[in-house]
Amino acid sequence: MKTAPFPLQITMLLTSAALLLGGCAKLALYNKLPEYQKVLFASQAKRDAGFRAMEKFGPVRTIAAGKAIHALPAGAPLALAEGIDGYMARQHMAGIIVLQDGKVRLEKYGLGFDANGRWTSFSVAKSITSTLVGAALRDGAIRSLEDPVTQYIPDLKGSAYDDVTVRQLLTMTSGVKWTENYSDPNSDVARFITQKPEGKMDVTVSYMRKLPREAPPGSKWLYKTGETNLVGVLVSSATGKTLSDYLSEKIWQPYGMERDAQWFLDASGHEISGCCFSASLRDYARFGQFMLDGAVADGRPVVSQDWMEQATRTQTPFGNSNAGYGYFWWTYGDGSYQARGIFGQSIAIDPARKLVIVVLGNWPKASGPREVAMDRAAMFRSIFAAVDQEKGVAAK
Repeated sequence: MKTAPFPLQITMLLTSAALLLGGCAKLALYNKLPEYQKVLFASQAKRDAGFRAMEKFGPVRTIAAGKAIHALPAGAPLALAEGIDGYMARQHMAGIIVLQDGKVRLEKYGLGFDANGRWTSFSVAKSITSTLVGAALRDGAIRSLEDPVTQYIPDLKGSAYDDVTVRQLLTMTSGVKWTENYSDPNSDVARFITQKPEGKMDVTVSYMRKLPREAPPGSKWLYKTGETNLVGVLVSSATGKTLSDYLSEKIWQPYGMERDAQWFLDASGHEISGCCFSASLRDYARFGQFMLDGAVADGRPVVSQDWMEQATRTQTPFGNSNAGYGYFWWTYGDGSYQARGIFGQSIAIDPARKLVIVVLGNWPKASGPREVAMDRAAMFRSIFAAVDQEKGVAAK
């Protein structure tokens, strides 16, 4: 399999209002956007408010929490060399929480956000959707990752997806041609989101089935926002349930999430499975802990151990870096993995240190700037260093 350069982690339509509004064609495209996407190009202050109340901008479906709550007991406060306030200010963070061994070592809020609210996490939803594929596989609703995608989405028959497997969708190696150019109103990532439903066919399927092939399946990695939405359609088709209901049934209720979550719907009334999931900071942390615990809820495994190992390890390496891509998870050479979304959302899971780090924010631009992303990496390193120093002291 060919390697690919590390991409910008962008999962929505465009990354810059300046690019979007740079011409008549782009302005026309902007006017077609759903209201929840127009929020992305508002001022930072308006995004602060919008990201904590995205349900005001379009239809959502609720992921119901249960009655029993998975406890997050307090642990010893984590002593960071710099402290957290400087990082939060520089990164325009709405919240951060650090769990170690399931205990809260650090928790802090900003931007008018608090423990009772929900924050939208954009492409973090991809990793949640991936986990639902694993659940459907364990349940037998999906027979095999080697099954053709068309077995579960018949409307794709006769298209470039005829020979594509479920596994190849999960690893973004379908070989189907796609342009993810956020400054071009004629790129696929711009056009597919503004499509209208074609009869009773899912709106994503109606667009994706018209795309041509550019490489044999499995031979080329290419980040495709549209295909993450296809995976959500596949899970719903296989299980006969909405993604929200299936998530509630398999994880949200049995693991003990504290609050209902919400998921944005597309023009067909289907969850936008590659994006736009909103939950509380602590429930994002619980999802990370669920993964760290081996994806077991209420004493029962939700996915197989084999799935966990494959989904969270590198399936496609990125050049000479230690980073790669699993099944909609960003993977690293030290065994850690992350769910990541634009504007600074992430769930980082480090099995070696038994750590879960969740950061919610509103960067000035969707993908950075680079200085902010580097500062985020430095913050993670400071957390690792604090934990490692504790271990060193305890070992003496």
